[in-house]
Amino acid sequence: MFRKFAPFLVPLVVVALAACGGHAGPAGAPGMTTYALPALGPDLAVYAAMPKDTIGEEYYKEGIGAIKSAKWDATLSSYTQQHYSQSLGFPPNTKITVVNLSKTVTHTLNVVKEITGPPAVFPKGITLSTQPKGDGTLQTGYASGPIKPGKSITVMLGKPGIYLIGCAFHYGIGMHDVIIVAAHAAPGPQATPTPKGSGSGSSGSGW
Repeated sequence: MFRKFAPFLVPLVVVALAACGGHAGPAGAPGMTTYALPALGPDLAVYAAMPKDTIGEEYYKEGIGAIKSAKWDATLSSYTQQHYSQSLGFPPNTKITVVNLSKTVTHTLNVVKEITGPPAVFPKGITLSTQPKGDGTLQTGYASGPIKPGKSITVMLGKPGIYLIGCAFHYGIGMHDVIIVAAHAAPGPQATPTPKGSGSGSSGSGW
């Protein structure tokens, strides 16, 4: 599990606490998402926090999983604000960092189209740009360009909206997700871990 946090080793906030039966993990710094890491012993729990306003991406079969969202009537995969695939949510005028979590595979973040609400219908048979496009603001036609393993890009979330996103290299095999840009928007439920030697895991109902 620790490999999921490799791209964040420099900015990670790591907290070690004596385990107290029945207590939840510690709250991170404001705006941080906190994760339990493998325990170092029976009396020591370790937590790590992903930096605020960060999206991690990875093909779902690499370990991030996929979730069948009842809200969006679609399978969402490969993008997360926490640990496993989920719908994404940020307030307007947020500058986000998109990090490729993969050790070996290059990905992108492309805006496929803007929608007004569910369902999230991802167009079939389209080709997304593998070259950077746009002025660095999330909008229809935006393309990050290749993000190599362990590397990142930044993008500004401007006006409120609902955006279908995907990876130019792997859109045809299911790297699809939703970003909601709205006041008080938050990430949706997460997928379950991808079972070893199989396809995606799924759970929950989506944001």
